Amino acid sequence: MAADTEMSGTVRARRSWRDVDLRAVAPFVALALLILIGALVNPNFIGITNLANVATRAAFIALIAVGATFVISSGDLDLSVGSMVAFVASLMILFMNSGAIADPGMMIAAAILLALVVGSLCGLANGLITTVGRIEPFIATLGTMGIYRGLTTWLSQGGAITLRSPEQQALYRPAYFGSILGVPVPILVVFLVTAIAAFVLYRTRYGRHVTAVGSNRDVARYSGIAVDRVRIAAFVIQGVCVAIAVMLYVPRLGSTSATTGILWELQAITAVVVGGTALKGGAGRVWGTICGAFILELVGNIMLLSNFISEYLIGAIQGTIIIIAMLVQRSLARKA
Repeated sequence: MAADTEMSGTVRARRSWRDVDLRAVAPFVALALLILIGALVNPNFIGITNLANVATRAAFIALIAVGATFVISSGDLDLSVGSMVAFVASLMILFMNSGAIADPGMMIAAAILLALVVGSLCGLANGLITTVGRIEPFIATLGTMGIYRGLTTWLSQGGAITLRSPEQQALYRPAYFGSILGVPVPILVVFLVTAIAAFVLYRTRYGRHVTAVGSNRDVARYSGIAVDRVRIAAFVIQGVCVAIAVMLYVPRLGSTSATTGILWELQAITAVVVGGTALKGGAGRVWGTICGAFILELVGNIMLLSNFISEYLIGAIQGTIIIIAMLVQRSLARKA
């Protein structure tokens, strides 16, 4: 009798271990290993100041990747996010330089609202072109990537657009460089946005619809789900997340140009895939995405603090990471 009980307990333990979603756990294991490797490479790596700086620098990609999680989970792809950052930031700074509102605080508030509206409209345009126009998202967003980048080049006349008002710069600067209770503001913004996104994706009807559409659009349509509406909303969420990233980017440098955000789409997609979200859609892991964004920044930080690999190879390393992540995902899918 005791042997039977012990055997059943062993079987339950094995089943519970098999039931663990390795794709959900893997990013956090990789993050822990990277922190350990960084500590071995350079003792200064493990310091609170360095890790806080890494997390702060990762905020832009993390926020954009949160929106990309919705788009990818619904079975689509957005290659325009880097160009969208440059375009939204350019319009935001030009508006702040216009002097339309005398009060600096009101001007910043209006510029933030403008960024949200423009980001939402850019996302809406991507969604409508993809769904109403029946164009593959890869091609549609490749086209809008060129449009947003071209408009930014035109607005900047091939140069840089810089925030001119010292009062606005001083008032807006804490949005990136400030802290609350010792925690940098960008980190707090990232976790707040991620918590809201996780609630929407995991606890709302819309989140369930996103997963259903990404899993099988025909089945979702036959189930009464407005597939195109769900996909468009995902692109709009992506645009809003880009706008929030711009809100943190502008006070950091106070300037933007046509080169702003180049290859950020690669980093955002890499963060999503490394975080455990299936690139083919149907499964989204928002917290894993944030983990993936931190992993990318940690890799760059370790390369900077060590002499093993040149920091100029970080783009190649990130490309390698996304290929490895896809191979791991395919291997885990076959075992499931």
